[in-house]
Amino acid sequence: MCGIVGIRRFDGRPIDEAVLRAMAAQLQHRGPDGDGFRLFRDVGFGHTRLSIIDLAGSPQPMTSASGPFHITFNGEIFNYQERRAALAAAGVPLRTHGDTEVLLETLRLEGLRGLDRMNGQFAFGYFDERAGTLLLARDRLGILPLYYAEGPGFVVFASEIKALLPALGRPELDDTAVEDYLTYRSVPPPDTLFRGIRKLAAGEALHVGADGKLRRETWWQLPAALNGPLLSGDAALREVDLHLERAVAGRLVADVPVGAYLSGGLDSSLTVALMKKVRRGADVQTFAAGFNDPRFDELPYAKQVSEAVGTTHHEVNVTAQDFQDLWSKLSWHRDGPISEPADVAIYRIAKYARSTVKVLLSGEGSDEIFAGYPKYAFEPKVAKLAAVPAFLRVPLMRAAERLLPGSKYRARQAVRALTSRDTAERLQTWFAPFTWYERRALRSGYGSQRSLGQYERCAGDHLRRMLYVDCHTWLADNLLERGDRMSMAASIENRPPFLDHELVELAFRIDSSMKVKGSSGKWIVKEIARRHLPANIVDRKKVGFRVPLDEWFRGSLKDYAHDLLLGRDAFISRYLQRGPIEAMLQDHMRGRRNEELRLWTLLGFEVWHRTFLRGSVVGA
Repeated sequence: MCGIVGIRRFDGRPIDEAVLRAMAAQLQHRGPDGDGFRLFRDVGFGHTRLSIIDLAGSPQPMTSASGPFHITFNGEIFNYQERRAALAAAGVPLRTHGDTEVLLETLRLEGLRGLDRMNGQFAFGYFDERAGTLLLARDRLGILPLYYAEGPGFVVFASEIKALLPALGRPELDDTAVEDYLTYRSVPPPDTLFRGIRKLAAGEALHVGADGKLRRETWWQLPAALNGPLLSGDAALREVDLHLERAVAGRLVADVPVGAYLSGGLDSSLTVALMKKVRRGADVQTFAAGFNDPRFDELPYAKQVSEAVGTTHHEVNVTAQDFQDLWSKLSWHRDGPISEPADVAIYRIAKYARSTVKVLLSGEGSDEIFAGYPKYAFEPKVAKLAAVPAFLRVPLMRAAERLLPGSKYRARQAVRALTSRDTAERLQTWFAPFTWYERRALRSGYGSQRSLGQYERCAGDHLRRMLYVDCHTWLADNLLERGDRMSMAASIENRPPFLDHELVELAFRIDSSMKVKGSSGKWIVKEIARRHLPANIVDRKKVGFRVPLDEWFRGSLKDYAHDLLLGRDAFISRYLQRGPIEAMLQDHMRGRRNEELRLWTLLGFEVWHRTFLRGSVVGA
């Protein structure tokens, strides 16, 4: 992947190339292999390149051989060879052997609708100089990011927020987005934590007219209603197996070495097994991280998978000191709070892997399309309690939640979800660090009832609607941002085969009974995995990529956490109510409750605020 930046002016002033270069300089980690800059009338494009395909032959920004049409492109088109052959057969002049020119010529000929035939992960800026129009777009699932902002007489865009700041000036906090962060651990589009800076949603485009008017358009979306016949039984197994192997094969397209994250869990293990199959036994490099805590350490399982499949395996150990040393640096790379503790481990893996490979495949997305989280199986069990009127249920569940010990993590999650006032709110509360009443205690005006509308918009049974919600929130705005930023911080490209759009569309046609059976989620994935992996790997209880923060916050990170949240320089305990924060710390330190998630969420915000909103922002 790469880094892209651009400026479009409407006030007659020339593009300041020095500003354009300063923007691109913030993205050197995304493109250490070279950079390029082009000025076209009132538009300037910049590009930092991580060479993956057509290593020497596709410099950017790129101009069409057929006229004044220009692109700066981040990502990969996995079926570009097929599309290139079709363009050549139609007589389109082509000067390179890469995917950038394929996308450029497709946009020139067909505009936005040409993306329908592209299989890939991407974000780009495309300028039609004849019409004076600029088109920005992001891939279907939101694997790659794209941000933009309006200034006096101009629009700017970039792969990461920090790259917009040389054109915009000192960043400011968007107060209206803070409660979103406390609710979702991320901020839903179009907003960000930075005032005036917006992000495109997954599958969305932004048209910037010659007159400066902006128009957003959704060019692809998850099927809210059933799109085609419902699949079940052997037909469903056959189709998912076929599509997943095809997706893995497509993501091996590269002119550089490709490896894989291997946590030891089902999704990464199946991905690695399919890589080995597609490569017909050729070597596969795999990478894993551990935390020296037997409760969560999956290194032995990752090693077991490596030995069963036959990979060249590498391991890194992550410590509490790594978190303290890297927190500010990775907040800079994330352009926001590090919402998931596993972010640090993913970065460490990617940094280690960079000396061996340039691309890593991951198992991201499987849980959200095939129902892998425990909550999907828990939901039917809480249905009767959820039907109790809120005025009775909420106070009872709040009391029960206070009584549950910290060791009852999943039961506590379920009870917290039941404190919600309606179904849509319950679905967001399963993963929420703060419930509506906890947010209300933190700041006046917080805690109002609201919904992003995904649950209401989706048709089908309850499970299908849950997955639809999670794909739009938890996956798109949290996990995929994490995957992109932590890998690109180490100049590694991350490719998740489970998020091949054809596989995702297929998954939303699979009968829900093939996803959750009893207390077991991802049933169909497990059945497919049995064809490629030993049964003891497939049937192992899901642990998840957990970090032992509960113990670290009571031990080696205790003073660090206290000083960040309650010290003289702390912003968070002035912005929010100090009392609830003090109570959280005390409850956790004394072992009365496990408050690691809430503490992590607040600490992440504090570190991000110090990194971006105090003093000048510099590369980390």
